[in-house]
Amino acid sequence: MSEPASISRGIAARYATAVFELAKDGKALKALEDDVSSLSSALVDSADFRDLVSSPVVSRAELEGSITAIAKKAKLSKIVTNTLAMMAQNRRLFVLPHLVETLKELLAAERGEVTADVVSAKALTKAQSDKLAKSLSVQFGKDVNIHATVDESLIGGLVVKVGSKMIDTSIASKLASLQNAMKEVG
Repeated sequence: MSEPASISRGIAARYATAVFELAKDGKALKALEDDVSSLSSALVDSADFRDLVSSPVVSRAELEGSITAIAKKAKLSKIVTNTLAMMAQNRRLFVLPHLVETLKELLAAERGEVTADVVSAKALTKAQSDKLAKSLSVQFGKDVNIHATVDESLIGGLVVKVGSKMIDTSIASKLASLQNAMKEVG
């Protein structure tokens, strides 16, 4: 991981932990979950919002005013609104994407859930996805949410990543292993 990315993740983790603990103490986890969903959607759907968050040329006062107005219009909770305003004052809004991801992870952990990133050669059917989630739930002892993507270069099989564990059953990786084994022999 590059240094700037790890610094951003570290800053985001501190803010996320503080926001999560405040929401948990105030019994406002549901509101926090709604806020995280709204912010996640805004980051995906609005190029203007992404530009505002990452712009180094917008002054602190303008940034704080804009982010507070956006938070008010989006009806974000007081905890999240105040955190975003403080991040704007400290010129830390550039970590917002990492903050959202970290908050999603903290909320999922609180619910006893874990996310599995699944890459397959072709799109999984609902039945396949459900069966995989059930199988992973048994293995990890938690409810598993599947985040599926398609990569045709796998040829077949799956690459499943849950936390730091990875299971690679793709044909592409098996062919690469075979190729390496053949190089060692000859």
